[in-house]
Amino acid sequence: MNIDINVVRGVLTLLVLVSFIGLCLWAYSRKRESAFNEAANLPFADEDLNSRSGVAANTSKNGEPS
Repeated sequence: MNIDINVVRGVLTLLVLVSFIGLCLWAYSRKRESAFNEAANLPFADEDLNSRSGVAANTSKNGEPS
């Protein structure tokens, strides 16, 4: 069998397509849903900690706005 650049490109295209489909299946699987929901709420968790401790997000250490 004579392997030329077009065969290599075809195999690599197929490999990338299979990888993309696998990644999509992994990302949208039900087993990962809770982990992704937790990760999506991480920015809000930081705001909750700041509001409970009484620290404003836009003030410096001496209380003046930054």
